[in-house]
Amino acid sequence: MAMSTTLTIATALSGLSILLLFVLTGVWVRNYRTFESTLTLGLIAFGAAMLLENALAIYFFFSTTMLYSGDPVVQTAILALRSLQLLAIAFLTYVTVK
Repeated sequence: MAMSTTLTIATALSGLSILLLFVLTGVWVRNYRTFESTLTLGLIAFGAAMLLENALAIYFFFSTTMLYSGDPVVQTAILALRSLQLLAIAFLTYVTVK
């Protein structure tokens, strides 16, 4: 079964989140090497967990579309959640890189 437009957009948003999370985690790793702060180590763990979560989301979007394809309301909710997550990660990336 082909993926709907809504899930295609949600997948793309997860991909963008992954790119931003690589940038964030790279900055946090560099900062950890400099300062060796446990707070920075916690941020690295957060980045790794979010990377894994987004990678799994993309995997499930492609491999088990039947979980989402039956209900357009669920697809819209997934798209909204992915959009909010990307917005939050984009703000965090902006303030971290700045």
